[in-house]
Amino acid sequence: MEFIERKKDLAEVNMLSPLVWAYVGDSVYEMFIRTHLVNFSNAKPHKLHIEAIKYVKAKAQAELLKKLQNILTDEEKDIVRRGRNTENHHTAKNADVADYAQSTGFEALIGYLYLSKQDKRLKEILESCID
Repeated sequence: MEFIERKKDLAEVNMLSPLVWAYVGDSVYEMFIRTHLVNFSNAKPHKLHIEAIKYVKAKAQAELLKKLQNILTDEEKDIVRRGRNTENHHTAKNADVADYAQSTGFEALIGYLYLSKQDKRLKEILESCID
């Protein structure tokens, strides 16, 4: 995912709101899932979309986060906690509040790793999401 220059240094990334990390993480994760599905399927776009939803919906991300807990570092767990606990005025359309908060934490982690250019670790975590 190096096709877009990430200009902020680590200090600047750390100063961003966890909701900004989640905003970026949402798109990074969705692009990863969509690319994975295209790589391993010959399905038409509608079918690809239906499959992608299974991975990117809040409940699925909350479950993934539980699965990832034992491989996350203390720093990564802190990033997840900050994302999960940040006050979000957006209401979940198709998820309960707990799953939505957990998924925001998951997306914050993905966004943080991407923005802080921790590409190797990001790849490890993303690949563990589809095993």
